[in-house]
Amino acid sequence: KEAKQAAPKQAGDKSRKQAGPQTAQQTIPFREMFRDGVCRLNNGVYTKTVEFEDINYQLAQAEDQSAIFDGWSSFLNYFDSALPFQLSFINHRSRPESKYTVNIAPRHDEFDSIRAEYVEMLENQIAKSNNGIVRTKLITFGVPADSVKGARPRLERIEADIMGNFKQLGVQSRPLPGRERLEILHGQLHPGGREPFTFTWEQIPQTGMTTKDFIAPTSFDFRRGRFFKVGATWGAASYLQITASELSDKLLAELLELDTEMIVTMHIQTVDQSKAIKTIKRKITDLQKMTIEEQKKAVRAGYDMDIIPSDLATYGKDAKALLKELQSQNERMFMVTFLIMNTGRTEQELENNVFQAQSIAQKHNCNLRRLDFQQEQGLMSSLPLAQNLIEIRRGLTTSSTAIFVPFTTQELFQNGKEALYYGINALSNNLIMVDRKL
Repeated sequence: KEAKQAAPKQAGDKSRKQAGPQTAQQTIPFREMFRDGVCRLNNGVYTKTVEFEDINYQLAQAEDQSAIFDGWSSFLNYFDSALPFQLSFINHRSRPESKYTVNIAPRHDEFDSIRAEYVEMLENQIAKSNNGIVRTKLITFGVPADSVKGARPRLERIEADIMGNFKQLGVQSRPLPGRERLEILHGQLHPGGREPFTFTWEQIPQTGMTTKDFIAPTSFDFRRGRFFKVGATWGAASYLQITASELSDKLLAELLELDTEMIVTMHIQTVDQSKAIKTIKRKITDLQKMTIEEQKKAVRAGYDMDIIPSDLATYGKDAKALLKELQSQNERMFMVTFLIMNTGRTEQELENNVFQAQSIAQKHNCNLRRLDFQQEQGLMSSLPLAQNLIEIRRGLTTSSTAIFVPFTTQELFQNGKEALYYGINALSNNLIMVDRKL
């Protein structure tokens, strides 16, 4: 596809009828953002986003980890087949002025040398820390509706349930208003940028622009099949091919610990319980039919009929175990799309970042596959809009989905005048600075 610019189309372009969006604004798959955080997508779905904080999971005792895992599994079971949702984990570098500001002003007394030494020590610790990587964790959900008036009550009820479920886990959460959602979208569509997001709702009637005009980048370039460019930044969208027989709860945590700007996205769609059970029963029947056919072949060939292909025996055993889990162990079936979007200032830096993520995936017996010729859909599916444009899905049970625990360790950082330095977080490598009076 041709590179798409953020400039309006020329009058002569109307004669050329080309498929797909022709401007950067048309590429972004939503219609409008409202002040209260409700977003109307192109397909008539209205979405909201809730930001949630971290809790101490990796450092917790085994019993506490088991309790958090069970609570997270119950959280996932809340969503039914009519309510798909999206988990977004955004690693981005904060602007220097927004975090890690250490400025102890001299007071022109005999302690100025100590203050200067203390500031130098803090600056050295900041240099050793995680380079200002800020991790944002979001859950986005949506409902189809004829109008925003009809969607708001349903979204508010779901939002209250989600925040209540987070509270039971001990997780702090809050709904994002429209401007903060636009700011997050602006940051994702301007990767590597350090320019602040300047937008007020009063600017819309004053300028005649839409909310998409304020967040659209200068250009998208999807002409290459394995990576793309947004402005001057290179990017690549990939999906996680889950091939491991057993998943580890450290896979997601290790991906998020990478010292790079990246977006990890999980689109999760619950399968109706009765349909899932019927599907598995049908598969078991098919496997039994194939087993009988193999036994008939064995009898005709004159050897033991109990000798059947190992794949049939394995798949039959796994299907029966899965059916038992769904029927008696409070498990549900989910269709999961796991996407990873890496960025880099150069093509070489991008390839290095992709290689790092790929190494972690291989460590856990999974593969990171590039979305060939689907980079545009991968980028748009990584935006926290709850719209999945990638049809690559993997069926997982509740416990298999919950193994991607989104919690690692709680950050302790308060950038106030009375905040004191207490060391570096052993897991996130970020500074611990708190005001104990607060």
